[in-house]
Amino acid sequence: MPIKIPTGLPASELLAAENIFTMDELRAASQDIRPLRLAILNLMPTKITTETQIIRLLSNTPLQIELTLLRTASHKASNTSAEHMETFYRTFGDVKNEKFDGLIITGAPVENLDFSDVDYWDELCEIMRWSKSNVYSTLHICWAAQAALWFHYGIPKYPLDKKMFGVFKHKNLQPNHPLLRGFDEEFVAPHSRHTEVKREDVEKCAKLDILAESDEAGLYIIASKKRRLFYVTGHSEYDAETLASEYFRDVNLGKPIEIPKHYFTNDDSALPPKNVWRGHAHLLFSNWLNYFVYQNTPYDLADINPIVI
Repeated sequence: MPIKIPTGLPASELLAAENIFTMDELRAASQDIRPLRLAILNLMPTKITTETQIIRLLSNTPLQIELTLLRTASHKASNTSAEHMETFYRTFGDVKNEKFDGLIITGAPVENLDFSDVDYWDELCEIMRWSKSNVYSTLHICWAAQAALWFHYGIPKYPLDKKMFGVFKHKNLQPNHPLLRGFDEEFVAPHSRHTEVKREDVEKCAKLDILAESDEAGLYIIASKKRRLFYVTGHSEYDAETLASEYFRDVNLGKPIEIPKHYFTNDDSALPPKNVWRGHAHLLFSNWLNYFVYQNTPYDLADINPIVI
């Protein structure tokens, strides 16, 4: 089944070229089906790239999805045109009286700031508070995972001596957990961050389960025991070239940056990287959609029970 996206969204042409079936709003209006209502709060500076990456992964299931793109009202995007934001995005104020089957909150390049110093922190807290009563399941990515662990449980983030940057091997710690169904015992995923959450802090919280971690990159997937909130510290949604783009951007800006680990062939940045985490990424998103959204959310969204942290 297709994913319903706003008519004219730039991602539609690229996804069509990849034979990914999307449906615009006009065609979806003729479908007699209750699609899953998903929202993406896109905090990444490269809005269109992130939209495309996540939509690609959400599209790889038999479920029909109605997508809403969200932005913060308290922060103006500087890397995406105002026309694009006004055409395709809604603010929290527009949807605060609505309910959704699922919500994805993306990462953001603000790890080196204290949470309270992020200019949209208060608004993000309001959204996370709202999500507990208006969303059945929420998936937090990278910085959003750290922000949500702090907001919901008081688990802090810590600065790293250098950027966690590259593609790292991870251990599947709970292969019987539905989110990891079909995962290999070891799998790889990209990370790109300056901060971390520590295992000992998460272990102290009886409300959380650690599902996957890396000897090099640390904790990767954390889930609430009630299985409605999920925290992913890396970027499984990244394309093959995304880390390279970040690396060359920082090199050109003269920033201190090491070559991404385990990424370029022979660590040679002149050679094109390969996407060796694509299968894991599709499994992660499809398992979340199937087992924790579709199979559990009530048919009538008004019947969503608030999440008890």
